[in-house]
Parts: sequence; structure tokens; C-alpha cells
Amino acid sequence: MTYHFQNPSDGIVKHYLESSKVIAVVGLSDREEATSHRVSKEMQQRGYRIIPVNPRAAGGQILGETVYASLQDIPFPVDIVDVYRRSEFLPDAARDFLAADAKIFWAQLGLENEEAEQILRAAGRDDMVMNRCIKREHSRLVLGE
Repeated sequence: MTYHFQNPSDGIVKHYLESSKVIAVVGLSDREEATSHRVSKEMQQRGYRIIPVNPRAAGGQILGETVYASLQDIPFPVDIVDVYRRSEFLPDAARDFLAADAKIFWAQLGLENEEAEQILRAAGRDDMVMNRCIKREHSRLVLGE
């Protein structure tokens, strides 16, 4: 049987987006043509603070923000952790998310992992979205497009 993550209701996802201001983007690329870069730039233009997390680019800047090597290196609170890493890396991202004590775990469109879900639920965390594009959900639920 194939695993398929059950996302929260549209109302809950809309609440996540409306109540959040800071999004840490794990795997944010400095390449302008990369999906992570395009989506993050659009979310930044919509008023969110985008915090890049990319160990290869740590110490530099992407989208005008300092790049951190890991979630734990970010010295201020984060609302959403938006992950752009392959599904097999989501359990590690979930553990990092828990260590960083962020609020909402979000795996981008095409990404979901049962082990990551189990890790988060075992820690008492159920604020998660998987296999959804944050920009598309914002357009649909918040902007009404």
C-alpha cells in the first residue's frame, strides 16, 4: 500500500499562512531558475520574511537574507519550515524542525514521508503540511485566486 499524507483542512492551512510571518526554507537555492528560489521570492514579495537554510551557501546571502547552515543556527523564532529536499530526507528535516522548535512543518509539492510524519506525531506535533506548494496554497486560500 502506498503512503499518502492526509493534509489538514483548508481552514487550518489558511490559518497557518495567515498567522505566520517568518518562513525558513530548507534547501533554498541561490539559482534564480530553481523552484525553491522562485517560490521563496514570490512569498517574500507577499510579505513573508524568508530565511534561507543551505549548508553549502551558509554565511552568504540569498534574497537579501543571511543563509544559515541549519535550522538550529537561526537565532530567532521561525513560524514555518518549508522543506525543498527529496522525500527520503524528510525524516532528518523533521528531527531538525523539532530541535529548532519551529511551529509548522511544510514539505513542498511532491514531497511526503511516513517516517517524518511519525517522528513529528511522536513528539506531539501535528502542525504539518506535505505535498503542497506553499505559494499555490497562499494564492488559493489567502488571496482567493
